[in-house]
Amino acid sequence: CRKGPEMPKLAENYTEDTWLKLRDAVGAIQNSTSIKYNLEELYQAVENLCSYKVSPTLYKQLRQVCEDHVQAQIHQCFVLDIKPTESLDNLSFLKRMNRCWQDHCRQTIMIRSIFLFLDRTYVLQNSLLPSIWDTGLELFRTHIVSDSGVQKRTVEGLLEQIELERNGETIDRSLLRSLLGMLSDLQVYKDSFEERFLCETNRLYAAEGQRLMQDRDVPEYLHHVARRLEEENDRIVSYLDQSTQKPLICCVEKQLLGEHLTAMLQKGLSTLLDEYRVTELALLYQLFSKVKGGLPTLLQFWRDYIKSFGGEIVCTPEKDKDMVQELLDFKDKMDNVVQSCFARNESFINAMKEAFETFINKRPNKPAELIAKYVDSKLRAGNKEATEEELERILDKIMIIFRFIHGKDVFEAFYKKDLAKRLLVGKSASVDAEKSMLSKLKHECGAAFTSKLEGMFKDMELSKDIMIQYKQYMQNQSEPSNIELTVNILTMGYWPSYTPMEVHLPSEMVKLQEVFKLFYLGKHSGRKLQWQPTLGHAVLKAEFKEGKKELQVSLFQTLVVLMFNEGEDFSMEEIRTATGIEEGELKRTLQSLACGKARVLNKNPRGKDVEDGDRFNFNNDFKHKLFRIKINQIQMKETVEEQVSTTERVFQDRQYQIDAAVVRIMKMRKTLSHNLLVSELYNQLKFPVKPGDLKKRIESLIDREYMERDKETPNQYHYVA
Repeated sequence: CRKGPEMPKLAENYTEDTWLKLRDAVGAIQNSTSIKYNLEELYQAVENLCSYKVSPTLYKQLRQVCEDHVQAQIHQCFVLDIKPTESLDNLSFLKRMNRCWQDHCRQTIMIRSIFLFLDRTYVLQNSLLPSIWDTGLELFRTHIVSDSGVQKRTVEGLLEQIELERNGETIDRSLLRSLLGMLSDLQVYKDSFEERFLCETNRLYAAEGQRLMQDRDVPEYLHHVARRLEEENDRIVSYLDQSTQKPLICCVEKQLLGEHLTAMLQKGLSTLLDEYRVTELALLYQLFSKVKGGLPTLLQFWRDYIKSFGGEIVCTPEKDKDMVQELLDFKDKMDNVVQSCFARNESFINAMKEAFETFINKRPNKPAELIAKYVDSKLRAGNKEATEEELERILDKIMIIFRFIHGKDVFEAFYKKDLAKRLLVGKSASVDAEKSMLSKLKHECGAAFTSKLEGMFKDMELSKDIMIQYKQYMQNQSEPSNIELTVNILTMGYWPSYTPMEVHLPSEMVKLQEVFKLFYLGKHSGRKLQWQPTLGHAVLKAEFKEGKKELQVSLFQTLVVLMFNEGEDFSMEEIRTATGIEEGELKRTLQSLACGKARVLNKNPRGKDVEDGDRFNFNNDFKHKLFRIKINQIQMKETVEEQVSTTERVFQDRQYQIDAAVVRIMKMRKTLSHNLLVSELYNQLKFPVKPGDLKKRIESLIDREYMERDKETPNQYHYVA
């Protein structure tokens, strides 16, 4: 009975002794001295105290001890250091701060390990109470980091170190990683550091961007920006908090790129494209894709560059000779830029197509004409530049350029003229290549576009069959001729129109013509044959002192040379009278025979040009290493008049097409306003046409009574059946 009332007093004494023992241990940990007691014994002591229901008091007392220590720390370590007269340099301050933080973390972990039972029972059951670790962080934050002087110096020191690193100096990254980790753990990183850091970054890169845009060329500047972005990403990995990545990179991109998009492109895009700087162009695209509005701005400048560069190629008459090759090279180059540098971006591909279409049609008709001539140069025999595979690739590339042309009928007119020459003179390099090109044109423009061209090929094939029949026919004749005749029958609608020229043929040739005419009309009654001497050619057998030769010549050359069977010497006037060849054509013919490489005639007086008073005689001393000699006719360069006449024919065809389209639309719609009719015409016509030209054709149809104006509304038309 006597011992009963003394129990609480014993418990109280035990609790107080145990607490003193624990406080000594905590003090030893905080002062980095050795602990007198066994850690297991201390852990057990905490568990015993908790079992005596004194957990709230124990927690409160532990917090107080820790708080007292932290407050003492700030006075010992930092109060003197924030006074300007006695302060350490920023780096030393940061090292001291880091040491203090590391010590605090280590001490808190040790204390928590002793008071683990309290942390896992009492604290865990009271959700409003912070854990021992969180209490340690809270105390450090409240009494040290939240101190305005300490925080200011810490942040300034960190910013100073980062600026030093940005300027190329080496710093202690582990120190920054530890201190920035501290700010993050204490949940003051964003407010105390990040805002200041981003503000300083913004200021630094704004100034740097302005300075370097003036001092450096664009390729150098692009590499600098890429390096800066790489460095900032490295900082995030090394010591900055991950949450800073997005605002930091955005800040750098905005100041070094976003603020200078237009200036950069104005200063350097043309140079990069002119010099084909693939690496820098790829980098430019990559960097611009990171910035808001970057790619649309680049797209616009890209489009403008193509229009400008291409426009110069197309609109400079001095470049006409090489225009098509330059266009093909330019297209290849731009395709490679899109492929290699612009990630095959669909917008850039479409912008390129649009730009090509715009500039290539700045100069009406000429590009179409030159493309046709370029194709002719590639398909003509004697073109040894390319194999069949290479030729096919060239034709594919030409078709890409061809697609951009609005006046495709101009191309057709010139292409048809050149194709006719190749087929009739046997100058085509390859029938397969010709048919391949025809197939490409048909696929691109439809069957109507190529129907006449296909008709030309059909005529050539039918002519071969007719000649087989003609030879059989001639074998059955009683008077076989010693002249072998080959005739190509051309359908007038398919072929270019040729000006008929009456010449005086030898009687043997006239007789052969009549025989063929009789044969042909016997098989095809109702048809009319019109001979075209301008397109004829022959092989003549000639005898010189050196021996026999064969001369491959045009029909006009044939008529001139045959005259020298009848006499030794003739004047130009005599030759003209005898042959009936037009003067200009005769001069070119005589020039080819007497002034060219193979001079089968002598001209008196000598000279390169043929004049009215010149006389000619047969060159019996003519020598040549070949047995069969081809004497080329002096080609009259395509005159401006010829080009104009071809273009005029195209214009005439267009008028017919416009008339047909108007009548077709009015027949279907019966009544239509002017604006709707014009709109319908633009939809149907496949060539560029001015509103004024359409108006003229409508007026012409009204005059010819295909349609009439509404009496009350002049802007309204009615179809006249």
